[in-house]
Amino acid sequence: MNPTENYININKALWNDKVAHHISSDFYNMEAFLAGSTSLNPVELELLGDIAGKRILHLQCHFGQDTLSLARMGARVTGVDFSDTAITYAQKLAEDHTPDATFICCDLYELPKYLNETFDIVFTSYGTIGWLPDLEKWAAIVNRYLKPGGKFIFVEFHPVVWMLDEDFQQVKYRYFKDEPIVETTVGTYADRNAPIAHQSVSWNFSLSEMMTSLLKQDLTIRHFEEFDYSPYPCFKEVEAFEPGKFRIRHLGNKIPMLFSLVATKA
Repeated sequence: MNPTENYININKALWNDKVAHHISSDFYNMEAFLAGSTSLNPVELELLGDIAGKRILHLQCHFGQDTLSLARMGARVTGVDFSDTAITYAQKLAEDHTPDATFICCDLYELPKYLNETFDIVFTSYGTIGWLPDLEKWAAIVNRYLKPGGKFIFVEFHPVVWMLDEDFQQVKYRYFKDEPIVETTVGTYADRNAPIAHQSVSWNFSLSEMMTSLLKQDLTIRHFEEFDYSPYPCFKEVEAFEPGKFRIRHLGNKIPMLFSLVATKA
């Protein structure tokens, strides 16, 4: 079978295998998280503001750290991810630590089969849309679950980052959406020595394609900002220039690495 026709199963196997390594990694620092530290970064915290009493839908939530961090801030949160291993762990975390968070395991595009509610905020962040082949369908999901007057909050790695090879030495991929990127992933961004290797299927998207998909849903873009750093040391060749801010060592502040966006529903 063509890998792009079976991308969900291929990528699910990849992400299922990552979960145990992520939970035990210094990157996710579960000890600090369980002791009460938030996993959210200043970029998204500023956009979220006071969310006490808000209903939030967290798309592509992985094993739920950010979902539970949102719940700790007083929100009632539903997290969604296609990895059954991740969701099983997230549900256990919620039972033990944060009862105001619930989780659904399904392919993002299939969510209307499992959830029939609307939310004050739809939230997604960091390494999400590159796993989806169709941003118009993604934007329709965002719109479907926003209440009138609701807010979509999105923080994501800048597409310029995904143009470059892993060592950030040359342009390897096209900026605009092209053929799916089918490759073998060895290790994981949270633990590069993890003994795992999986095929993966992903896509690159331009900023204009992402924004246009939201605009076609009649969502109004209220905020857009680009940043010359990553809040995570999840790439090769990174160095910290301030606490919690990382750049590619030999590129410095020359490339954008992150963007944030807020859109609202009329």
